[in-house]
Amino acid sequence: MRLPGAMRLVRFRGPGVSPGLGLEETRGDLVDLGAADPTLPRSMRQFLESGAQGMAAAQRALESGRFRVARGGTQLLAPVGDPEKLICVGLNYRDHCLEQGVPIPSEPLIFSKFPSAITGPFDDIVHPQESSEVDWEVELAAVIGKKGRHIPQSVAMEHVAGFMVANDVSARDWQRRNGRQWLLSKTFGHLLSLGPALVTQGGGD
Repeated sequence: MRLPGAMRLVRFRGPGVSPGLGLEETRGDLVDLGAADPTLPRSMRQFLESGAQGMAAAQRALESGRFRVARGGTQLLAPVGDPEKLICVGLNYRDHCLEQGVPIPSEPLIFSKFPSAITGPFDDIVHPQESSEVDWEVELAAVIGKKGRHIPQSVAMEHVAGFMVANDVSARDWQRRNGRQWLLSKTFGHLLSLGPALVTQGGGD
């Protein structure tokens, strides 16, 4: 269900065109934000850093009824292709702990993935030749759009630009090696599919 006022932000590539930012309409076509406003950044990270100004420009483009691109002629890319960091929470639901045969942690288990692991939502997952046990988990990724430190819980959601689907792929056999350090198992290339869209919080709860 789409939240009232929420937008579906995407990165896409058209024939012979460098990657750009867009909005996905309900019927599936895209609004080319770069064509609507050439001053907007072409990086999703930089666009989110522009804050309310960028979101207002995107809303104007959506309401203009112009700058449409047929969805079928484009390739959707990972909505955020150049994050500053990727912070992940492991063993974050009970059934997965039982599946892995490990105790339910009393505190979050934090790990990271390298940005080089990111791939598009419909791209192939490249099976690492060094692994014989590749597994996947569908996760909800929160995208931070506003920097901060020592943020009170009461205002934490003000720093979240939106959410996207993340397919966290792991080389399980490598996860059990090297003293059970997870980093190597999580950061082979093409082991993190993101998207297809970054859905902003909009006016929903």
